[in-house]
Amino acid sequence: MRHADDIERATHRAHDAAARAVTGMSAHYPVGHAIDWHRHRRCQLLYAAQGVLRVETEGGSWLVPPTTAVWLRQDVAHRLVMHGRVAVHGVFIEARAAAPLPPADCVIPVTPLLRELIAQAARWAPDAAGSRRDELLAALLLEELAAGHALPVHLPWPDDPRIGAVCQALADDPADARGADAWAATLAMSAKTFHRHFLRGTGMTFGRWRQQQRLMFSLPALLNGAPVLQVALDSGYDSHSAYATAFRKCFGMPPSAFVRQTRLGPVAL
Repeated sequence: MRHADDIERATHRAHDAAARAVTGMSAHYPVGHAIDWHRHRRCQLLYAAQGVLRVETEGGSWLVPPTTAVWLRQDVAHRLVMHGRVAVHGVFIEARAAAPLPPADCVIPVTPLLRELIAQAARWAPDAAGSRRDELLAALLLEELAAGHALPVHLPWPDDPRIGAVCQALADDPADARGADAWAATLAMSAKTFHRHFLRGTGMTFGRWRQQQRLMFSLPALLNGAPVLQVALDSGYDSHSAYATAFRKCFGMPPSAFVRQTRLGPVAL
């Protein structure tokens, strides 16, 4: 029996070598399953129809709930981690067809129309002949992707080992309340210098990066049914309302609505 990783690699090679411009696949994964580092010769759209998918690259990580999808350029090394039971649609697009699409890796919102187009594209096996209907649906899919805008659910990771150590400490303990001044003192630099290095290394301010990290940290416990107040406190927020406000600003809905939508999943595979 072939190892699961070997099957994954063979599947990816088949999509990379396909004659048609857009191909797709669907798969169910158990809690905690991870797909090791790999890359594709094609651009890729990853959509979790159920559950939450974490996509990691060398430059940071994204969370992909059922309201969003992650867009990866060709040849970008990435790793996938499943939070909960996850149903994934993957769409592979050759570089020439993807030329009008986002030039950088990002997460985009999934509208009802885009959701259904992704579900259709996920059925297009790499060795199947495309119909006229498939061609039209693929063209519409590309138009919808081009119209999307990036969402702030990316957590960039700095190359600077000093700033990286701060980020790792906050990732290990999101409730760590030390502010920028305290971290600057720990690194023996001024607060102004710390802020400059942090922004240069991550593309975000210290406050924004920490909030984004706390929200990402909170999702597994939230989806596993932990009380929202406990999730908020464990993630470094002082109250339910502070957490709910930050959550709504990032995901466009309160935590309770996010849990309901994520558990149900809008698309059946």
